[in-house]
Amino acid sequence: MSSQELLAQEFGTLSDLVRAYAAERPAAAALIHGDRRLTYGELDWLIDRVAAALQRDGVRPGDAVAIAAAASLEYVVSFLGALRAGAAAAPLAPSSSPTSLRAMLADCGAKMLFADAEVAAAWDGDPPIQRVGLDEASFVAWLAPPGAKPEPVAVVPDAPFNIIYSSGTTGVPKGIVQSHRMRWSHVSRGAAFGYGPDTVTLISTPLYSNTTLVSLLPTLAGSGTAVLMEKFDAAKFLALAERHRVTHAMLVPVQYKRLMEHPDFDRYDLASFRMKFSTSAPFAAALKADALKRWPGGLIEYYGLTEGGGTCALIAHEFPQKLHTVGRPLEGHEVRVIDEEGRELPPGSTGEAVGRSPAMMNGYHNQPGKTAEMEWRDPSDKLFLRTGDIGRFDEDGFFVLVDRKKDMIISGGFNIYPSDIEAVLVRHDAVAEAAVVGVASERWGETPVAFVVLKPGAAVAAEALRNWTNERVGKTQRLADLRIVASLPRSAIGKVLKRELREQYSASAPA
Repeated sequence: MSSQELLAQEFGTLSDLVRAYAAERPAAAALIHGDRRLTYGELDWLIDRVAAALQRDGVRPGDAVAIAAAASLEYVVSFLGALRAGAAAAPLAPSSSPTSLRAMLADCGAKMLFADAEVAAAWDGDPPIQRVGLDEASFVAWLAPPGAKPEPVAVVPDAPFNIIYSSGTTGVPKGIVQSHRMRWSHVSRGAAFGYGPDTVTLISTPLYSNTTLVSLLPTLAGSGTAVLMEKFDAAKFLALAERHRVTHAMLVPVQYKRLMEHPDFDRYDLASFRMKFSTSAPFAAALKADALKRWPGGLIEYYGLTEGGGTCALIAHEFPQKLHTVGRPLEGHEVRVIDEEGRELPPGSTGEAVGRSPAMMNGYHNQPGKTAEMEWRDPSDKLFLRTGDIGRFDEDGFFVLVDRKKDMIISGGFNIYPSDIEAVLVRHDAVAEAAVVGVASERWGETPVAFVVLKPGAAVAAEALRNWTNERVGKTQRLADLRIVASLPRSAIGKVLKRELREQYSASAPA
């Protein structure tokens, strides 16, 4: 079956698409990493060898295959080979502590672990699992012989495609099971966002993140080229973008900030860009405006969950007057707003967002209770997923994100949204970024505390900045304390780890 016939189907698989492109465009570049590259013909050939080796070593359809490594050609081939063998890929953060890695491997029950040298050195062998090194020599030695073919596997739509572990910003990571059906809904809409044979996507976020996969997978599904970066660096990103005439990139807001602030940004030729994307963390309106002004190509911000549900998209280049929003629900996606009691609220009201769509997780792996906590049903019994985010729809149907529900501070019975205070703090000439968290207070229950990073060369006393802020916020929003820090703790995809800030503050507070 041709690639066009596959894409026209209601359901198909990425593995079949890659095989079709190997027949139709065997010499076209699929993956580039440094000076190495794989064509679609070579990629399909290697995927077969990985799948055959996995089957040889006892991996069966439905099993999990874990990968904990930096981005590389071998990483992507291992991921796709697991899919062709009928297994679910379980990409894990290579920076995980041994305890966390052990817990995730035990949770997904992986039959195989592909790991780089750093992970292998830290791993103590518990749980016992077959391990394959992702350095080129170890990987090639493990592969099935050239020309090997795996036993064909019939993939049903609800079979697990991957198990993505949450970032752990709120505690122990949960395994989010995404089906082939969910991933097909992602890749089949790729053409609408410009993914195709002439696409060159620069991949600079970790491959274990859903943020990355929603860009990498449509690139391969459209027979484009993915250029891999092991680790983000602003100067290297700009050089690679110019060298490879990159057309697409998915970046988190902190990466946009670092790129736009790079002193040589305007010297690079970025005219090849057609579309840039962002997701995973709040994206300041001023930063969006700067990217639109100085960076060629369109800009789209996605708002949604790795778990799926309703996704909103702000097509920023078409709606520059709506940069303070995260856009409107995608076609086929539904987002509603509910109150604390789970009652749907009328348009314009502020509450928790819940969403549904064809792209929804199967559930949290081995955690039916946590899955149930995520679910909300309307009076007609339609299933929605809770986002944990507070927001409202404006008069034009654009969603205005207010804050994370778990980050909301309740002080003296009043609801305080940290983002409101953060927005005031960053107006100060000396402030580069700020994060506000709620800490325990005998008098108020909770009270807001700010952590602030200053701009290079800037100087201001913490108490003076606290007083400046408190003069500009409401009485209930006044900061109890403010700390100036060198940086804010972030996950690998740029989310501020407010839990760590709360813990840090509590540990340093006088007894």
